[in-house]
Amino acid sequence: MRPPARQAVWQSVRLALGTASALGLARFGYGLLLPAMRDDLRWSLAQAGAMSAANGLGYLLGALATTVLVRKMGSAAAFRWGMVLTAVALASTAVSDDYLTLLATRAAAGATGAVVFITGGVIASRIAARASSGAPVALYFAGTGLGIVLSGVSLPALGTHWHAAWIGMSLAAGMATLVSWTAAHAGGDAPAATTGRARLRPQWRTALAYLLFATGYITYITFLSAYLADRNAPLAQVMLIWTVMGAAVVAAPALWSRPLARWRGGNALAALLALLAGGAALALVSSALPVVLASAIIYGATFMSVPAAVTTLIRTGTPPTDWTATLAAFTTLFAAGQTVGPWVAGILADHTSPDATVTWTAVLCAAGAAIAATLRRVPPVPPTTATGPLPPRQGTALGSHRADT
Repeated sequence: MRPPARQAVWQSVRLALGTASALGLARFGYGLLLPAMRDDLRWSLAQAGAMSAANGLGYLLGALATTVLVRKMGSAAAFRWGMVLTAVALASTAVSDDYLTLLATRAAAGATGAVVFITGGVIASRIAARASSGAPVALYFAGTGLGIVLSGVSLPALGTHWHAAWIGMSLAAGMATLVSWTAAHAGGDAPAATTGRARLRPQWRTALAYLLFATGYITYITFLSAYLADRNAPLAQVMLIWTVMGAAVVAAPALWSRPLARWRGGNALAALLALLAGGAALALVSSALPVVLASAIIYGATFMSVPAAVTTLIRTGTPPTDWTATLAAFTTLFAAGQTVGPWVAGILADHTSPDATVTWTAVLCAAGAAIAATLRRVPPVPPTTATGPLPPRQGTALGSHRADT
């Protein structure tokens, strides 16, 4: 029986605190603290990028471990304990100034964040299937914006007190854990003998576009505050730009829910990546506030909808029994890309110009858009329940892409 629409939305909103914590705080909050940490600890841009790469490496390891965890404890328990450990990892980042220790804590936050991201995505997909709506998936990813907004309105004001900032994010992640605890349930949460198999080969173009996105997008948000600091942007401007970007992430579902549900093949993914590339390139035009604000708005309104678009393609082109394994495989590719991206971009920036980090985002996302544009619409895989198949309904995100092994 499908849950009422209101119940599905409320459950998705609470579940979205998972991405708010695992991504908005644990991953992207670092971008706001990078200037203070770089100055205090005397890092090069390559060292600062390696810190983000460590988070990506942890994310990769977490993605690889997720299917095992889900098999042993179920998606709901894995989500909940991933949230708990993310809060602990954030607090641990404030303990030491040692570079290797900080690398380890950033990696730990990445690993726990991956577990939250994947299992929450699977739960949101189950909610969406039962409600015959793409909104739960879009809302789930939009939760990232809440974390970005919270970071934007609070972290810059702490100035050089980056230790206190990490403690504050840990407390916020702890509150998110409590609120989302009961939302991590959508049926089928018990440990299973199998999490299905990953179906990458039939969707290799989607996977390649996603890999390019992951390698490129992360450098913009990682180095944005450093980019502004190098141009002596005032504190109020940094807070405004970051907060507006987070608000755009929150608003993204209203813009993209219908395209994700109705556009054929990879059209929605291609449009998102093209806009993302254009938004990043816009920051290269001028450092004037209106231009950078426009860049941040376009970036915020698109970048978290890319995982939503990919998740929709996976959900509509893969049998429900294979959702966890396939999403974990895509997240592994994603993690590999975002591990390499900021480190390589930081090295390029050290040897050329800080603008190289933004150029990196624009070029790779444009390449991903070109690949996504080649995706074709093929018959969907019928979603199933324990009692049999659920027929897809018109106007939902349940029928636009198929993958066969």
